[in-house]
Amino acid sequence: MRNISDTIARLSAMRARQGAGLGQAGATSHLTPLTAFGSNPGALKAAYHVPEDLPDGAPLVVVLHGCTQDAAGYDRHSGWSTLAEEAGFAVLYAEQQRGNNANLCFNWFQPADARRGAGEALSIRQMVEAMLVEHGLDRQRVFVTGLSAGGAMAATMLAAYPDVFAAGAIIAGLPHGSATTVPEAFDRMRGHGGGSVEELQSALRGASNHRGPWPRISVWHGTADHTVAPSNADAIVAQWQRVHGLGANPSRSETAGRLTRQVWCDAAGEAVLEVNMIAGMGHGTPVGHDGPGSVGPYMLDVGISSTRRIAGFWGIAQAVVTEGETDAVSPASRPHRDATGQDATKAAAPKRDTHQPAAEATGVQKIIEDALRTAGLMH
Repeated sequence: MRNISDTIARLSAMRARQGAGLGQAGATSHLTPLTAFGSNPGALKAAYHVPEDLPDGAPLVVVLHGCTQDAAGYDRHSGWSTLAEEAGFAVLYAEQQRGNNANLCFNWFQPADARRGAGEALSIRQMVEAMLVEHGLDRQRVFVTGLSAGGAMAATMLAAYPDVFAAGAIIAGLPHGSATTVPEAFDRMRGHGGGSVEELQSALRGASNHRGPWPRISVWHGTADHTVAPSNADAIVAQWQRVHGLGANPSRSETAGRLTRQVWCDAAGEAVLEVNMIAGMGHGTPVGHDGPGSVGPYMLDVGISSTRRIAGFWGIAQAVVTEGETDAVSPASRPHRDATGQDATKAAAPKRDTHQPAAEATGVQKIIEDALRTAGLMH
């Protein structure tokens, strides 16, 4: 317990030091609050960015910030909204509130919040449904990513709702179901315990009734992370290997500068699982010159934009390909084609007016609520 108290004290001190930076980031935010998205049992907030001329059938990226962070600050420094403007997709942020967690961590270690159909996980699922309905987005191209506690919650969303997400990215996070109490959470963060490979795989399969196809997974971690031990990256990979029918050894491995990337491909040669380890990087999200974003609290300039590379792995933005790589885009993330072979989601889809008149708001909200009830996400 003394170690837990020491860790909490360190987190609180870091939050105090970094609070001003986060507030400044939030002041320049271009995110729009999402207020009507269902019963919200996890009492979360939400915000989004939809490019003005985004066509129907565009992808949706869900982003979950880390402890002591907020949606606006994470968006500013990660560059997800900037990339959305460039590549043509919508971005949704779930945001924690201090009433739920004093350090603004998503409660990935609380069973009531980290399972299908309940708590924070259900709130995020309701946000997704609201965005899909209101903005006419592609249900086959919904993705989720997060940092630290947000990464652990992203792992839970992928496990609990594999029927919703085509792929995900877990940055400095932990595997789903690895902790169910605060003491266990701190132990897992240090790399202690966490169950066997079989137990982790069982937790994944037990998180839903889904039996495939499964989301593609991208894992990111720094080798010098002293907040969430790098061994958690290996645990996440192990958790997802069996459902994808993969062996222990990667299909290929590449090292370019500080980045070592291992990739597992399925029988069709599609890259379905990858782990990216950055030598000497501490706890945070990698940002760099090859993509959008900037240095900030837990946003680390290592010359590598995880934002752009993750979107490339998902197939919703141009990939950053190092020498010798030949990544294929999975069917789940390929754009839909019409009979002529054109990208139907971009070339043929009508553009939406994202600035709806106030008189239409009530009607849109009713449509969202009806959709949530039909999907069993709201009573």
